[in-house]
Amino acid sequence: MKRFLLFLSLLSCSGATWAQSVDSTAYDNMLLDLLSHTVKEVAVNQCPQDGSVVYVDSREKKEYQVSHIKGAVWVGYDNFDASRMGDVAKDTPIVVYCSVGYRSEKIAEKLRDMGYTNVSNLYGGIFEWVNQGQTVYNNNQPTKAVHAYDKNWGQWLNRGKKVY
Repeated sequence: MKRFLLFLSLLSCSGATWAQSVDSTAYDNMLLDLLSHTVKEVAVNQCPQDGSVVYVDSREKKEYQVSHIKGAVWVGYDNFDASRMGDVAKDTPIVVYCSVGYRSEKIAEKLRDMGYTNVSNLYGGIFEWVNQGQTVYNNNQPTKAVHAYDKNWGQWLNRGKKVY
């Protein structure tokens, strides 16, 4: 309990918001420990799909090529390149995602440091997106395939077809 209260205290001081909203308690506990919670977090059910948000994929190219959120801009992680953001205005609402949220948190921090003012991290990543029944795409076609990174991380993907 002390750890949780300390976390809430630090969170309120940092200006970040924590969006505990994945279906699995074990997954929530893993995310609580894994993430730094330095960037505003948004739950899957809070994500608009009406074109008002730019989704930014911070996974590696091979992961993105298996599937991604419709219309997502791929920027990478190990080879992050901000120029891939193109002409996205600095005040545009942006939701960054990866598999579970760690890499996207780091890329969201970089985008924020570059002057993007409305950046959020998708809590639980593309795994939670699919776990909650949202669609992912490959070549503009819906697909069940999701790159599960590896078997250790893939344990958090409960729906879809795992691709390694």
